[in-house]
Amino acid sequence: MDLWVIWVVAAALFAAGEIFTLGFFLAPLAGGALVAAVAAGLGGGAAVSLVAFLVASTAALVALRPIARGHLHTPALSRTGTAALIGCSATVLEQIAPDAGSVKLSGEIWTARAYDEDEVIEPGVRVTVMEIRGATALVSP
Repeated sequence: MDLWVIWVVAAALFAAGEIFTLGFFLAPLAGGALVAAVAAGLGGGAAVSLVAFLVASTAALVALRPIARGHLHTPALSRTGTAALIGCSATVLEQIAPDAGSVKLSGEIWTARAYDEDEVIEPGVRVTVMEIRGATALVSP
């Protein structure tokens, strides 16, 4: 089997593997394997194609992975829905006990429970939203 065919198969395997991973690690290796396939197809031997693979893969990883990592994580400012409320401050309106309570959160009144189930929080206390479960905010002072 020709060397360039082996590199094309390796590129296809790396590309297929990238579909099942989230780290954007195998795609640059697939690109490097394609560069190595071209080098082998142009008459370069195993050593030349291996060097082409290593150089192209390393360059692609160094150049593209930081960009991809920036797109993998959602920054706090662009969170939406209830996820955007996590970490926000709220004011207790009705005493928060194990079975009742409410807070004013982002201008709206929410049913609330203490994040620590045994804790009782008095009205007027500023709390932080730790979690949202359904339509109930779990808060902590």
